[in-house]
Amino acid sequence: MSATVSRETKAVIGIRRLKEAMAPLPNTRIITVANQKGGVGKTTTAVNIGAALAMGGLKVLLIDLDPQGNASTAFNVAHDEAVPGTYELLVEGATIAAVRQRAEGYPYLDVVPAGVDLAGAEIDLVELERREFKLRDAITTMIERENEKYDYIIIDCPPSLGLLTLNALIAANELLIPIQCEYYALEGLTQLIKIISLVTENTNPQLHIGAILLTMFDGRTRLAHDVANTVRSHFPNEVLTTVIPRAVRVSEAPSYGQSVLTYDMSSPGALAYLSAARELHEKGRMK
Repeated sequence: MSATVSRETKAVIGIRRLKEAMAPLPNTRIITVANQKGGVGKTTTAVNIGAALAMGGLKVLLIDLDPQGNASTAFNVAHDEAVPGTYELLVEGATIAAVRQRAEGYPYLDVVPAGVDLAGAEIDLVELERREFKLRDAITTMIERENEKYDYIIIDCPPSLGLLTLNALIAANELLIPIQCEYYALEGLTQLIKIISLVTENTNPQLHIGAILLTMFDGRTRLAHDVANTVRSHFPNEVLTTVIPRAVRVSEAPSYGQSVLTYDMSSPGALAYLSAARELHEKGRMK
């Protein structure tokens, strides 16, 4: 597309693409969004990728494993102390059907919220048998015993490598890693890759890096371009072509209980996440 094409024209094209249905998948893709480095756009990515896929007609389940509950907030899903969610799922053996909620305005998107008590799950899980497999067992029960299928299950993790993140890594088929286009972008990624290797060797051989998404990209700075080039050189097959710009609308949307796609569909951030979701979907279908 020519660089002279106006923002309005790009928005029209983006919205038209949004209305196009995405082809359903034969099997559920279980994607964990993780990066133990905070502030990289992890929850923002989980929320907006999930929203874009659901708006493309795909059935999506988002599991909020971050005790901060930001993904739940972004979809305006209740997650106070009285609302059952991921804590009950992991610690008390509740089923996904019993704790999920339909995200308002999304006919194909369900959310398992993270309540305030999830902060204590790391401690409570230690005493339980198969503590690392609780999430995988719950997903397996839903798919196999309850015969309920989602096209995508997206798991949002806390910025740490504790038991919650370990549950997410063992439950997933693939990993989506958001990387901020700023200094120290690769900080901590080596440790995450080591954890992935341990998980694949010992508990989940299917786990692999499905995609890396460059976030908070400021095309005006040389640093952003240098970081993007460095990441692409290290992971040439994993990095998505689409980059997510640093955008005000992306940051504002959660405070209104919305994804950026519903908050301002024509904004650069919304169009970028739409493009990233479609690229991720096509990338998975080609495998």
